[in-house]
Amino acid sequence: MPLTLLLRRVNHLAALGGGGGGGGRSFRSDAALEALAKASEEKVPNVLLYNYPSFSGAFSALFAHLFHSRLNLPSLILPFSSVHPLRVEDLNIEGISKCYLLDLIGPKGFAVKLAQRSSCEVIVFDHRNSLLSEIPSEEDRPHNLTFHVDIEKSSSISVYDYFCDKLSHAGFPNGMLASLLDAKDRDRVEMVLKYIEDSDLRRWSLADIRAFNIGIGQWRSKLNCITNPYLYEQLLELSSVDLISKGNAYISSRQNAANKLLDKVFKVRLGRGFYGECLGVRVDGNSDLSDEIGKQLGLKSAAAGLRPIGAVVYMQRNNLKMCLRSIDGATDTSEVAKAYGGGGSPGSSSFIIRMDEYNQWLTANHHEHVKIKWESGFEVGVGKRVSLWHDRWCSDRSVKEIFPGLFGCSLTQEDTIGPALVPQGGGFLFPPWKNIWGVKAPHRVAFFMWTMAWGWILTLTI
Repeated sequence: MPLTLLLRRVNHLAALGGGGGGGGRSFRSDAALEALAKASEEKVPNVLLYNYPSFSGAFSALFAHLFHSRLNLPSLILPFSSVHPLRVEDLNIEGISKCYLLDLIGPKGFAVKLAQRSSCEVIVFDHRNSLLSEIPSEEDRPHNLTFHVDIEKSSSISVYDYFCDKLSHAGFPNGMLASLLDAKDRDRVEMVLKYIEDSDLRRWSLADIRAFNIGIGQWRSKLNCITNPYLYEQLLELSSVDLISKGNAYISSRQNAANKLLDKVFKVRLGRGFYGECLGVRVDGNSDLSDEIGKQLGLKSAAAGLRPIGAVVYMQRNNLKMCLRSIDGATDTSEVAKAYGGGGSPGSSSFIIRMDEYNQWLTANHHEHVKIKWESGFEVGVGKRVSLWHDRWCSDRSVKEIFPGLFGCSLTQEDTIGPALVPQGGGFLFPPWKNIWGVKAPHRVAFFMWTMAWGWILTLTI
């Protein structure tokens, strides 16, 4: 019978990562090695390794489990990951007759070496087009190695069809129905498989495929049958309707959160205008919403007659990062990102930008009104009617928002710009620091703090 009880018994060892190296992320753990040793002692004939953390791999493991359980065939099923994976020598199991690799072919040469060192039949299932070059021709592969690779069908469906066919030829007594799945589960599971295949083959053609992927994503960390001995029961209960509902609820909540940040939009001159103009927004502390915000900005940008790109800006580890998102296939954001040392795809790219360079991209906003209904600016002029701290005159946000600590130190929190600036030769503006800051700071420190408020970093002896 399948070694389910054995896996449950060693579950606590697997959670610790065991002595196989790699800590809790190791898949060559004491639990896995102990299970293999036990299988060798009991001469278990069927060993199945499935790709982790892959949904195709997990469902393939489910179908293998159901097949061997239906026929009461001893088997051992283990997850296989590229993170410290099992070795060929670990599978030197006495009495083994078949070894299945489900949704994987293993590291380069793994399947061939396994077939060469063992007399067992090695059966491989995969669907990835990128792996075709690693599959040896029939003349060059061992006779006991079989590849089932269909780039038009996901591994999980191939494995499902394979074990359904084998079960139908298993010779059940008269009147007994040979079916891998119970009637109450079949339609629901097969629909989940269709959605998984749509993602595996990168078709993205099914309705609500994005919501499905988000909904099922929470299960990815639970696909280890060693640390989660109830995996098969849980997979059988999954419903595409429920997963899509959860995904849509998540998308809606994210969109609502993103919409709250879209009331401070400003115009961005990409590459100082070389790459055109689009709309942008600062989302410090909300970088996880950059994708949703970027796409919404792209729509607003196109509606405003600008490039259909959204620029999402935020601080990341003391660096200013700009993420660009486009809403059509003809607009390539990566050309901007690559020009500034970043990268990405045409529809999604990012890069780190210096503060002084960033300010150059916003220069147009500092001296003229942004002519879109959800954005406004101030012309400073002589500064008699523009608030130093509260109005947005030097950036897309007020100085109070950018430097709350400096605002707390200020003696003139309600002052306008005019009294705070003193024109100097050459066009520079120097602060009358004794009238502005409520702290006793050296001249150099006060000047540095002031230039920071302007987005300048200068080296100047005072």
